[in-house]
Amino acid sequence: MSIGSSNVLPFLPEYRASGLLVHVTSLPSPYGVGDTGSAAVSWIDRLAQAGQSWWQMLPVGPTGYGNSPYQSLSSFAGNELFISPAWLIEDEFLRPSECPPRAFPKDAVDYNAVIPFKQGLLEKAWTNFRAGARADLRSAFEQFCNDQKHWLEDYALFRALKTRFDEKYYLEWPAELVQRQPAALEKARGELKDQTEQVCFTQFLLFRQSQRLKAYAHGKGLSLVGDLPFFVSPDSSDVWAHPELFLLDGQRRPRAVAGVPPDYFSATGQLWGNPIYNWDALRQTGYAWCISRLQALLANVDVIRLDHFRAFAAAWHVPAGAPTAQSGKWIAGPGAEFLDAVQRKLGTLPFIAEDLGLITPEVYALRDRYRLPGMRILQFAFDGKPDNPYLPRNYVRNTVVYTGTHDNSTSRGWIEELPEFERKNLCSSLKRPACETGDAAPALMNLAWTSSAAVSIAPLQDLLNLGNEARMNVPGHAEGNWTWRCAEDMQLDRPLEWLRDLTEKSNRSGPSRFSNTGKLLEAVSGN
Repeated sequence: MSIGSSNVLPFLPEYRASGLLVHVTSLPSPYGVGDTGSAAVSWIDRLAQAGQSWWQMLPVGPTGYGNSPYQSLSSFAGNELFISPAWLIEDEFLRPSECPPRAFPKDAVDYNAVIPFKQGLLEKAWTNFRAGARADLRSAFEQFCNDQKHWLEDYALFRALKTRFDEKYYLEWPAELVQRQPAALEKARGELKDQTEQVCFTQFLLFRQSQRLKAYAHGKGLSLVGDLPFFVSPDSSDVWAHPELFLLDGQRRPRAVAGVPPDYFSATGQLWGNPIYNWDALRQTGYAWCISRLQALLANVDVIRLDHFRAFAAAWHVPAGAPTAQSGKWIAGPGAEFLDAVQRKLGTLPFIAEDLGLITPEVYALRDRYRLPGMRILQFAFDGKPDNPYLPRNYVRNTVVYTGTHDNSTSRGWIEELPEFERKNLCSSLKRPACETGDAAPALMNLAWTSSAAVSIAPLQDLLNLGNEARMNVPGHAEGNWTWRCAEDMQLDRPLEWLRDLTEKSNRSGPSRFSNTGKLLEAVSGN
């Protein structure tokens, strides 16, 4: 039976597969940061050789202050840092001499060095393109700009204005631009024409490379899992271009901001600062902007992890200016009406629900009504309660189990910090008299892979058995995150061989094969 990749969900009862979680930035690369070209192709080859079926990444939008992929400058654009210099040379947008070798840190992304390096290459590529390089792609570029005009025009101007005003928060721009007065916008478009066209060209390059990568992944039998933040960044082209879709005051400042109440990660809750949606306005359009957001990501991935899924039922609204998230309150989200609208438009719901945190029965009911697979995190499983939903014996099959996520300690780091009673519970679950630090990551991976969950996923850091020096993010900390890289000289062969053996023994070697037409071949049926 051949079905589209999005129709793999919900998982069939017999389905068993696995994969790894690693962000594009973390891939080994000689250019200081991972990319969607040769770095990603090499990674896909390694996953395929290890018998994996899924590659999950973090959000791929352009990042602003703090380089957080969860605070993107646009819900539709891609991160220009992901453009592969090697593929720019291969596609004749750059000459090899225009991309000289540079010395970058091997195990961390130095954004202060990488950003100007990549920007310089993209400026050269744009100069070459305007001078006639790859003239055969001129019509394809124009078609891309026309097809993506609904977001690209505003995003390009937003980025050009950000550059003009030294990357300041857009609310600090001149009032006529903040308020989008037509005369001011027209004047800015005229003055910044070359800059906006370069932004469009950069997105064109990234779209071409992302499409090539997705096709390559399918050819190797892999599905790509993307990640969509529920909220958008306050300093984004989304809010600037569509203020009517958010709860803002007359000066375009948020009347309330998003966060979560006190939880596992923070005693005072998390104050994210994102503006809140105007659901009444969105409802009147049939949620068109939200659905376009999903479609933009699905152009480059097969399945989307819906971050903060519980906000579809209710979100934590914090009054603007509050010092912590403790003073917030739950406000109802769009719920089933939204998912019904998405299903009518897309014909399917290719989503994994991030159902973590303070979850109410209403959230579970919404998830289960649409048969969306939820998430289970093994690091949360050992509090001693027999009904703990993260314990493998309590899983339903339509579930994706993780050893940990980008927000957790690595499993090696986690066990070092684990209270003694939870360590004893872990040892009991593993049927071991003691649990050593170095045993935690492989033990949790074994638990995940042998569980009844349809899909098991581990961060690459856990496969490599790394400590918290390799942690990707510490929630509540604005700086020092998102920098970890898998160094090119890390010894990956032996861990990947171990992963292949674990995958085969756990009967998780598929099915997730793609034909050369990009259709998923459902191996469960034997076809």
